[in-house]
Amino acid sequence: MSSPFICAVIGRTRHKMMQIEIQEAAKRGAKMIELRLDFLKKAPDFKRLLARRPCPLIATFRRPSDGGRWSGSEEERQMLIRQAIVAGFDYVDLEADTADRIPRFGKVKRIVSYHNLDETPDDLESIYERMCRQDADIVKIAVSGMQTADNVRVLKLLRNPPVPTIALCMGDLGTCTRILGAKFGTPFAYAAFNKERSFAPGMLSFHELQKVYQFEHINAETQVFGIVGDPVGHSLSPLIHNRAFQELGINAVYVPFRVPRGELPAFLEQMEAIPVQGYSVTIPHKEQAVKLAAEHGLAVDEIGAANTLIRIGDNKWKAHNTDFVAAVDSLQANLPTHDDGRPPALATRTVLVLGAGGVARAIAHGLKREGAALTISNRSHDRALKLAEEIGCKAIEWEGRHNILCDTLINCTSVGMFPNMDDSPAHTSILKPGLMVFDTIYTPETTLLIREAQERGCHVLTGVDMFVRQAAAQFQLFTGREAPLALMTDLVRRALSPVNYAKLDQEKEKPPPPDEAADTP
Repeated sequence: MSSPFICAVIGRTRHKMMQIEIQEAAKRGAKMIELRLDFLKKAPDFKRLLARRPCPLIATFRRPSDGGRWSGSEEERQMLIRQAIVAGFDYVDLEADTADRIPRFGKVKRIVSYHNLDETPDDLESIYERMCRQDADIVKIAVSGMQTADNVRVLKLLRNPPVPTIALCMGDLGTCTRILGAKFGTPFAYAAFNKERSFAPGMLSFHELQKVYQFEHINAETQVFGIVGDPVGHSLSPLIHNRAFQELGINAVYVPFRVPRGELPAFLEQMEAIPVQGYSVTIPHKEQAVKLAAEHGLAVDEIGAANTLIRIGDNKWKAHNTDFVAAVDSLQANLPTHDDGRPPALATRTVLVLGAGGVARAIAHGLKREGAALTISNRSHDRALKLAEEIGCKAIEWEGRHNILCDTLINCTSVGMFPNMDDSPAHTSILKPGLMVFDTIYTPETTLLIREAQERGCHVLTGVDMFVRQAAAQFQLFTGREAPLALMTDLVRRALSPVNYAKLDQEKEKPPPPDEAADTP
């Protein structure tokens, strides 16, 4: 089986911009380019678009019912498709209900496609069988993923297909199929060359598929890991885990799986068809993950939540919680040393924990195990009391949090997180010089609380350190190897900086020119 490659999708309203992006896409490694000619404001000039073609080009005129922008008549569209074939495009995209009316001509190859923007139809397999008989060089199936079972059905089409097949689920539930297709034999994947333009729900950018997921290196032997949660679209976990795999030469891929609340049991069972070797678990599944696991790691039962599942058999998992280890390690590594140079001991710290949710629970349990003196404060006092009783420590009303004497303040609430970055969970009156302030938020890294603490002479620790450490602990559970902690930290900080990660990774490449007058004629 040949290695899969990435087809860059380009759709612009002007020929000039389309020509520019064709050349840029080829420079960045695109081995095939789909031109979405339904985006053009004027009639396509095939000679102009085919001049200096750097790689095979696909001509596509997508109808609105299939997710495109074609605004003319069907008769005009089919006429242009025939003209594109005669003009010498390498491939032409033909919908299944159109393919029989446009015969093969010359050396132009045929992609027979089916798009369903509403569902994954019950008769998907029958539709696919009919398409394979339509004189196709490649069959493309793109349906809307409504549940995990849809993803599995679509990926099964890639096993021993009678015709080379691309099969995927659209939407954020189906993003995983765009990556995992490479494991099951898809010839190529579609990706938006310009990351600001999405041509279908759930479509990844060319940069993401190429640089983050290393799509062209995925094969049948690639191990699969991933993150389950809702939402997961903006998680930095795929970035750091995949780059760590690459750094250590491990044949594995880490995939985002959006799993709605309550659907984790069915998801785990259905994904046995892949199978997945391990998961990072985030909101809202951390508590359910504990109940589904056959075995529990250190402190999972005490905390009542797991952020990691490791396969130990067929649909049999061991639950771990790396949050509490990461929090303790972060604090221990960043606490100021004594005047005589002695390292600090967490057992000597008096800690005020703001919050009583999942992160607060993990941190509180971790610090209690180290012997720290804890006080819990939460906006819902009942939750603070419940956690404090469980830990064996004090709880105070939210309004009284500034009256507590402590040498360590830990924010485990969402106050100050994007987009509410002008909020802080603590008044500046509590921020005394020498106080250790740990904000578990990492988006943004420098929250208002961290800025105000720095201005007042406090020692500060951001959420990036804990986030990376918990991910590194997961990585070790996944692979049995020590994670490249410095690399992972650098990746997160670059991704969170004003200059985004994609631009930094392409710093030696000339970016495509910006749109002129909103890309209008």
